[in-house]
Amino acid sequence: MTTPSADQVRRVALVTLGCARNEVDSEELAGRLEADGWLLVDDAAEADAVVVNTCGFVEQAKKDSVDTLLEAADLKGTARPQAVVAVGCLAERYGDQLAESLPEADAVLGFDDYADIGERLRRIVQGEPHVPHAPRDRRLLLPVTPVERTAAAVSLPGHAQVDEPDLPEGVAPASGPRVVRRRLGDGPSSPLKLASGCDRRCAFCAIPSFRGSFVSRRPSDVIDESRWLASQGVRELVLVSENSTSYGKDLGDLRLLETLLPELAAIEGIDWVRVSYLQPAETRPSLLQAIASTPGVVPYFDLSFQHSSPTVLRRMRRFGGTESFLELLASARALVPSAGARSNVIVGFPGETEEDVEELERFLVAARLDAVGVFGYSDEDGTEAATYDGKVDDDVVRARVERITALVEELTAQRAEDRIGEQVQVLVEAIGDGAVEGRSAHQAPEVDGLTFLEDGDVALDDLRVGDLVDAVVVASDGVDLVARAVRVDRR
Repeated sequence: MTTPSADQVRRVALVTLGCARNEVDSEELAGRLEADGWLLVDDAAEADAVVVNTCGFVEQAKKDSVDTLLEAADLKGTARPQAVVAVGCLAERYGDQLAESLPEADAVLGFDDYADIGERLRRIVQGEPHVPHAPRDRRLLLPVTPVERTAAAVSLPGHAQVDEPDLPEGVAPASGPRVVRRRLGDGPSSPLKLASGCDRRCAFCAIPSFRGSFVSRRPSDVIDESRWLASQGVRELVLVSENSTSYGKDLGDLRLLETLLPELAAIEGIDWVRVSYLQPAETRPSLLQAIASTPGVVPYFDLSFQHSSPTVLRRMRRFGGTESFLELLASARALVPSAGARSNVIVGFPGETEEDVEELERFLVAARLDAVGVFGYSDEDGTEAATYDGKVDDDVVRARVERITALVEELTAQRAEDRIGEQVQVLVEAIGDGAVEGRSAHQAPEVDGLTFLEDGDVALDDLRVGDLVDAVVVASDGVDLVARAVRVDRR
């Protein structure tokens, strides 16, 4: 077989937008493309094809995705790129509609195209037209009964399995069928997908319609991929899904996550396991206990409250309220007083009153959360809430976002200040210009702030990316911490 010349090798650049679940999907695409002979490059200007893994969650995310596609399209004709291709949630959600409205993109590929992504791109680069899919509700592609879903032949990004024994070095190895994945970064932390889809019917959320019903990955697949990630230098696994509290229900064991966590934490090289995306209404005492007490699992509770007014929550098709949420947080902190807790809230939901906003404020003051994302409500295509009356005026929504954001910034800064004097463990992520930055156990990647280390019993010059450093918090700045290095745990 003739080896292609450097000019003949097809180059591809992957641009990832959105959440950590999209990062996993991009790394699956990277693994598939590399296995098919494509050369991965970082610079879009040096690629034959630019693949943009889009986000389609809210309006701003959609706009960012379209802007990124347009920026990539601007490179055509002035540099190497011959094709710009949209994949991901926006592409899956809108399919042929997106292709028609955005002719600058050479193709729009859906999740069902992922299995043959290399050949799809090859044809697109050669100028062959691609017929985009018509959007459909992916919940209808899977059986209604959860236990029957794992056997269904439906494309699930991040669940890829192949039988070929000869994958390139760096693509996840194992004997027999294995996950295909190529890391696109080299940091000490990596997301790991537990499941895809969601069975909940929150009135504001369109994700289940294009991600489908809830499907858990098999524990053996999760463990095999975790071992591979450890071999790639990963020290922290961040477990992601649309709803991690549902993990295992379609495998016959709703408490499967509680038994999986110790196995993941015991993998050689893995020091931290972090669970993300917990649904408060499904967060059972045994899961709280497992997260709080399993060695190697960080005491971190990412709880999707969305609001605290019972009236607003019922209109959202959710459960709970201020009192039950505070009880849940109290239960977690009774197990680990220093546990981290974060959430997201939506303001301006149809029918929200001034009294509802005041109830949310009361909750936030009492909750002492480490980080809170604040979002203004906007109608999403195909959701129940888009049909509701009682829409809040846009100006009022913006004012409420500003009001709650200001409160959250004050409260989370105070929570960080409360940690002064606390002993923390810090995962070092970046070193440069005399600064060493990382994250404490209560800080998830990219969303919860940073911890900056200063000289102590351990000199900063002695630290490396990937080190775990025992430290004492000496100051705070907003949600960020400053901590004095005491001891280093180096792999």
